[in-house]
Amino acid sequence: MHTGAELEIRLKRAAFNRALAAGDLSAIGPILWPSAILVTGTDSALLAGRNAQLAAWKREFAVPDRAIYVRTTNMITVSPVEAIAFEQGDWTATSLSGVHQAGGIYTAKWRKRDAVWRIEAELFLTLS
Repeated sequence: MHTGAELEIRLKRAAFNRALAAGDLSAIGPILWPSAILVTGTDSALLAGRNAQLAAWKREFAVPDRAIYVRTTNMITVSPVEAIAFEQGDWTATSLSGVHQAGGIYTAKWRKRDAVWRIEAELFLTLS
């Protein structure tokens, strides 16, 4: 059984995955904290800020046989003292034509403000 916070984060993650699959920048933006940080899995490139991430996704969505990235939540730990949570899981990248491109594990830090959970940071490790 999931707590209310866990369920909200899982629903946001599912919405984020759907937005990535659809190439929907307008749905991705509101899920990211304005100063969200993403560290990629292979080359550890740092994408600092929502706008930097949206620009990177826009470039990615323009690739003809682009990758579809899916994050699968395995565990969420909600802080008992602050409106923050840690999500851990697996990620995959599969081309539109169905070819596995990469995968691994990730962790994401979420923060709730004004009754909304948003991704504050994501860190990826490439394993395949």
